[in-house]
Amino acid sequence: MNDTNKKIIMYGTDWCSDTRRSKLYFRKQKVEYTYIDLDENPEYDDNVRKVNNGNRSVPTIFFPDGDVFIEPSNTELKEKFDALGISTR
Repeated sequence: MNDTNKKIIMYGTDWCSDTRRSKLYFRKQKVEYTYIDLDENPEYDDNVRKVNNGNRSVPTIFFPDGDVFIEPSNTELKEKFDALGISTR
């Protein structure tokens, strides 16, 4: 990620249950992030397809340390937040 992307960025679609679950988890844990809806912003499809072997798997979440999570569970997200030192409730 370049200097303009020091935040967590989640790419998803509002119709995807995994995206909705991840967004809810972020909200409940009060973790800040930028959400980009791929249906409304198709110009970002390439960002997702590059890390998903050409697939449009969502949610795809980019973290400031360079890690990318694809369709993570809430447990995986919690572990990542802990590793990054992100305070959760």
